[in-house]
Amino acid sequence: MGSANGLVTVQGRQPLFSFGLISDVQYADIPDGRSFHGVPRYYRHSMLVLQRAVREWNALQKHKFVMNFGDIVDGNCPKDHSLNAVKKVVDEFARFKGPVYHMIGNHCLYNLPRSKLLPLMNIQSIDDGCAYYDFSPVPEYRFVVLDAFDISAIGWPRDHPRTLEALKFLREKNPNKDKNSPTRLVGPERRFLMFNGGIGKEQMEWLDRVLQDATKLEQKVVVCCHVPLDPGATDYEALLWNYDEVMDVIHRYNCVKVCLGGHNHRDGYSVDSHGIHHRVFEAALECPPGTNAYGNVDVYDDQISLVGIDRMESIDMRF
Repeated sequence: MGSANGLVTVQGRQPLFSFGLISDVQYADIPDGRSFHGVPRYYRHSMLVLQRAVREWNALQKHKFVMNFGDIVDGNCPKDHSLNAVKKVVDEFARFKGPVYHMIGNHCLYNLPRSKLLPLMNIQSIDDGCAYYDFSPVPEYRFVVLDAFDISAIGWPRDHPRTLEALKFLREKNPNKDKNSPTRLVGPERRFLMFNGGIGKEQMEWLDRVLQDATKLEQKVVVCCHVPLDPGATDYEALLWNYDEVMDVIHRYNCVKVCLGGHNHRDGYSVDSHGIHHRVFEAALECPPGTNAYGNVDVYDDQISLVGIDRMESIDMRF
């Protein structure tokens, strides 16, 4: 197994609960490659990272659940292999002896339509094929999982209203012919790319209701979203289109303590103006052979402690 990275342990205290996490597995049965920026990608080895993570999570015998932060298979996976590739990774997650909570990423949607993805990943749709939901592992906490591609140019049928809304948005915001190019976009405007997405009106209203309810129940909330929600924790190119609107809703309440995400492939951390911690996770896909990137999380009443394995950095988030 990998080794933990320098976490300050919480002496003499038992967590309320623990869980495991991993992000951006992006498995494909193809030779290694590189990202647009030249970063090596290890498509087959990422499955071995997941397998080692599941073995460790089971051996620890303490996690209430595991969270997959999206991009279960890579966009370069041959399309006639997509279904089997997704099934293979989902089956590997299913070896964990407990619940597994998935969220969808852009690479998931490059491979399969939502109608096939959501049942495979056991995501119960609240709203017409969308993939947002919430759950409470203990009475004191609630996890809110957002669908970052609710409004998106990928994943929906070409003539779907959500696709048309996304394409109109991109035409207005991105002057480039290639809508995945940030050329001439400055600062946070560089997020207006086709491989990102946004959160629509219905999901925003749902989020507001969930946070109202959590406030009444005096629950602390952890928001999980494949695409990051704070520019201080990620490259601008990996931000949610309407992260500012989402955070405006979140900032109306004091219940949200932490926002977690993937998508950017590199570690990121910030504390926003309202004291909310934002942590973006390293990608399993970019682990060279023999290395790992996954985490074990201990949750307390007043902090969340990530024990990162190998390439995943550890952190204590106190609130």
